[in-house]
Amino acid sequence: MGYCLPCSPYSKSQTSSSARFWKRRPLVAPPSVTAPSSTHTNTVLRVRYGATVYVAVLQGEAQNTALRYPCCTAHLRRSAKNPVKKKLRPSVVFVLLAAGLVAWLVWLPSDPEYAGWHSDPPNQPAHEWPTADGFTGNHRSELRDITPDNVMHLEVAWIHRTGDVSQGGDGEASTAFQSTPVMVDGVLHVVTPFSRALALNPETGEELWSFDPHMDRSDSIQGKVTTRGHSVWIDSLATPGEECAQRVFLATFDAQLFSLDALSGQPCEAFGDQGWLDLGADVARIEGRRGQYKQTAPPAILRDVVVVGSSILDNRLAAATSGVVRGFDVRTGVLLWSWEPLLEMDDIPENRTQLPPGAGNAWATLTADEQNDLVFVPTGSPSPDHYGGWRPGDNRYANSLVALRGTTGEVVWHYQMVHHDLWDYDLPSPPLLFTLRRDGVEIPAVVQSTKMGYLFFFHRLTGELLFPVEERPAPASDVPGEKAWPTQPVPVLPAPLHVQALTPEDAWGLTPLDRRSCRRRIEALRSEGIFTPPSLQGSIAFPSFFGGMEWGGMAYDPSSGLLVTNTNRAAAVLTLVPFEQASEATLSRGGLLDMQTPTPYAIKRELLWSPIGLPCIKPPWGLLHAIDVRSGQLRWEIPLGGLSDIAKGLPTPTSWGSASLGGPLIAGGLVFIAGTLDSRIRAFDLATGELLWSDKLPAGGQATPLTYRAHVGGRQYVVINAGGHSDLQTRLGDYVVAYALPVDSREVVRGRE
Repeated sequence: MGYCLPCSPYSKSQTSSSARFWKRRPLVAPPSVTAPSSTHTNTVLRVRYGATVYVAVLQGEAQNTALRYPCCTAHLRRSAKNPVKKKLRPSVVFVLLAAGLVAWLVWLPSDPEYAGWHSDPPNQPAHEWPTADGFTGNHRSELRDITPDNVMHLEVAWIHRTGDVSQGGDGEASTAFQSTPVMVDGVLHVVTPFSRALALNPETGEELWSFDPHMDRSDSIQGKVTTRGHSVWIDSLATPGEECAQRVFLATFDAQLFSLDALSGQPCEAFGDQGWLDLGADVARIEGRRGQYKQTAPPAILRDVVVVGSSILDNRLAAATSGVVRGFDVRTGVLLWSWEPLLEMDDIPENRTQLPPGAGNAWATLTADEQNDLVFVPTGSPSPDHYGGWRPGDNRYANSLVALRGTTGEVVWHYQMVHHDLWDYDLPSPPLLFTLRRDGVEIPAVVQSTKMGYLFFFHRLTGELLFPVEERPAPASDVPGEKAWPTQPVPVLPAPLHVQALTPEDAWGLTPLDRRSCRRRIEALRSEGIFTPPSLQGSIAFPSFFGGMEWGGMAYDPSSGLLVTNTNRAAAVLTLVPFEQASEATLSRGGLLDMQTPTPYAIKRELLWSPIGLPCIKPPWGLLHAIDVRSGQLRWEIPLGGLSDIAKGLPTPTSWGSASLGGPLIAGGLVFIAGTLDSRIRAFDLATGELLWSDKLPAGGQATPLTYRAHVGGRQYVVINAGGHSDLQTRLGDYVVAYALPVDSREVVRGRE
C-alpha cells in the first residue's frame, strides 16, 4: 500500500502574494501498482484557508491514495492554520483527515450519471467573443443590431495592418492568416501567422500592445506558417486588475505555449519557465523531427486546465511523432495529465519488427465543456497515412471524437468515424456543443463534421448517437500487405452533404476536349465510391482529403434549430508507388510524392484536374448548407463563392461556387462567411440562404469572422482577418478588417447583454 510523504515548497507565485504553490513529493508505492496506461496524470489540489489558497501537485499513485489517506490536504490545511510544526493530538489529526477528504471530494467532478448534466454556461456577456469559436464552439452571437433589413448598409469601420506577411522565398516560409480574434473585456486579441499576439482597441483597431515569441520563421518542412487562434482565461481566484488575473494563452506554430498578462502582454512568470513551455519536450519520437511538430489550433481551457493537441506533418514517415494530448495547470504550467491516442491499438503483433505507428493527433480545435468537465478531442489519421499494413485493425481512437475528463484526461467515451483510415480523413473541425430539444426533453448534444461530408450527433455525456448511423460495406484493398476495414459508419440522418461516388459518366469539362480527357482519366482509375482504398493502379478519393468539411467548423442557431456549414467538392487520386520505383518521374502529372518511409510504398497524391486547370467534376465546387438539427433534414443549400480571382479569362459564374477555408458566423438572423477563392465576405439570410450583402476584401479571407460590441450599448462590429493562402492562390496580406453600420443606421432592438 502506498503512503503519503510531507508536502514540500515548490515555488512562490510571482503574480500573487496570496497564493503559495507546493509540489507533492513522489509517493512511495510497491511495484505491483505500476501499470501501463494511455493516460498519465498529475493532479493539482487547491485548498483555501481564509484568503490564502494552497496548491499541491499530486503525482502518480498519490492521486489514488490521497482519496483514502488525504494527508496532503491535511498538511496544506495544517500549514495554513499553523505554520510552526507542532505535535498534533490524534483527535486533531482525525479532524484534519476528515476535512481533507471532504475538500478532495468537493473538488472531484460530479458523475453526470448521478448528478445530471449542466447546461451551456449561462449569463456570459453576449457582446463579447470569448474564444476563437465563440460560445461552446457554436460560432453564434446573440447580438442583433445588424439584421437582414439593414445589412446592406455595412461599411468598413477600420482596418489594422499587422505587418506579418510573407510570400515565401529567401529562406522564409509563406504565411496564411487563418486566425479568428477574441474580444474579451473591451480588448480585441489577434494572433498573426508568425504567432505574434496583438491587443487592439476593438472600436478603432489601434494597437494597445504586442508580444513577439520570436518563433522560427524559416522555410519549414511544412512550407507555410499559420496559427488559427489563441485563448483568453480569467482567474477566478485573482483580484481584478492584479497582474495576470486575465491571461492570453498562445500556442505558437513552432510548438511553444505562452501565458501572457492580457493587460500588458508580458509573460506570466509563474507559468512554466518564466511564462512559457516547450510543447515538444518529452514527446515520443520527436528526435530529429522537431520541424514536423507544430501547433495551429488555440488551446482549450476548462476550469483550471489548459489542453493542447498538435499538428504533425503527415504522409512522410511510418512512425510519426506521438499525437499526445496534454493538460497543464493553467496557473503554473505543471503537467497534469497526458493521453496517448495510439498506445492501446489492437491487433499489433507483439513480435513486430517495425516501429510503432504515430500521429492520430488532434490538430483541429478542441472544444471544452467546462460545466461538465469534458474536453472533446477530434483526432486524425495514424501513420503511415495511406498504407495500413503496418497498423492492422481499426486503429482505435484514431479518426475519432474522444470525450476526455478535463481534470484527469481519462477517456469518458469515444466514437470512431473512420476505421483504419487510408484516405487522410482526419476529423478537421471543432466539435460543436448545443442543447437539442426533442419531444419536450433537453438533450446535451455535440456534433462533429467530417471530410466525408458526414455529420455525427451524440449525447455529449454518454456518446449515444442521436441520429441513426449504419455500418456499411466498404471496398476491399488489392494491395499486398493491406487489409482495409470491411465496413465504415455512414449516417442515415442527416444525409451526406457531399456526393459519395464518381463515375466516368460524371466527368465534366469546360470544353468537349476537357470533358473527354477527364472521362478517360476516371475510366483508368479505380473508383468504387467513397472509401475506395488507395491502389497501385490509382484510386479516386471522393470526397478528397480536402473535404467535405474543413477546419472552419459549423455555426448553430438555437432559435431556429439550424446548423450551418460550408463544404468543398473535389476529387483526388491516391496512387501507391512501390518504394524502389518511387522517383521524381512519378510526378509527370503533378501532385505530391511522399515516401512514407520505410514502408514498401510511397504515396502520390493529386487533385483530379482537367487539362485547362478546372476540376473534372461538375460544379458547384463549394456550397453552404443549413440543416434542421431537430429533424436531421436539409433546410437549404446554395453555391458558395466564385473563381473570378484565380481563373481570369475563363467564364466562371458564381453558381459554380469555389473551395473555401474558414467557417460561418451566425448573428441577427444572418450567416456571415468568407473563405472563398474570390476574396469576398458575404452575408446570407439564415432562414432562406438568400445572399443579402457582400464586400471585396483586400486579401484572401481564409478565416472565420466574429462579431462583438466593445462594451454594453456600443456599436456592433463584424471582423475578419484577411491574409490569403498560398495553396489556394488567393492574395496574401496582413489585414484585420472591421465592418459596422453607419451610426444612424443601427436598429434600436438589441440582443441579450
